[in-house]
Amino acid sequence: MKRSLPPKAERHRHFGTVDPIIGTKPTDKEKMPDLQNKPADFYFPIQQVGISDVKYPVMIESELAPTTQTTTATFALTTSLDQDFKGINMSRLTEQLHLFFQSHLLTDQTLREFTAILAREMKQKAAHVRVTFPWFFTKTSPAMQKEGMAHANITYDVTFDEDKGYTSVITLTGAVTTLCPCSKEISEYSAHNQRSFVTMTVTVDERYEADWKAILLEAAESNASSILYPVLKRPDEKSVTERAYENPRFVEDLVRLVAADLYENEAVRSFEVQCRNEESIHQHDAIAKLSFSK
Repeated sequence: MKRSLPPKAERHRHFGTVDPIIGTKPTDKEKMPDLQNKPADFYFPIQQVGISDVKYPVMIESELAPTTQTTTATFALTTSLDQDFKGINMSRLTEQLHLFFQSHLLTDQTLREFTAILAREMKQKAAHVRVTFPWFFTKTSPAMQKEGMAHANITYDVTFDEDKGYTSVITLTGAVTTLCPCSKEISEYSAHNQRSFVTMTVTVDERYEADWKAILLEAAESNASSILYPVLKRPDEKSVTERAYENPRFVEDLVRLVAADLYENEAVRSFEVQCRNEESIHQHDAIAKLSFSK
């Protein structure tokens, strides 16, 4: 038999809901005190203050198909804070994020524009935006030409400073295959290989407009033993296996070869290359890191 329950409002009261009190503090925004903008000596300036782990959908462009795509980006938005102000109005950060990316693609250039807007709207001298997102691109298998979707992780770090201008740092982490040269050399047949994760962080000259996602991915994939593919049939597997055997790479080899590509790129001011091999015959990983400033 169906039970008769009391009305919803009564049910809420039964579980603890009470009537709102009659308050004494102002409800009009203009009459509310603004503690953050209260001028005084607060001892130290702050280089970065703001919010992080803000997820927001963005549109990006790519040289690789799909050339336009929507992805979910994670933002950190900060500004400087002068010594004579207690804090910033943090709600303005998400407000500006929404206003800007409703009508702009996410690119290195638009991020510089957005970072300057943050500094201006917050009435500060400097601002910093860090945004991380997965970037998807079509991969075609080497023999059977079967298409699938691969991805890499991208991070933009853009800083605006009234006195120093802009700094743009771009990071890509992508996965490739490496085959062990030592294993190939000492074994009668076969050689062990592993999935390797290459992370490149580059400081770029903002005068050069380029799709840095595609440039960094090419640097990782073209120097590896083999590319990873989302779809492989038997002829493809044969091709990938043989390509890896023909191009053995130590973790040290890979970071040096990637560094050579970045060194030759005139738009790159400095770079750091890291590689981590998930070893197939060990419980540990093999790692290498190389940095260089021009």
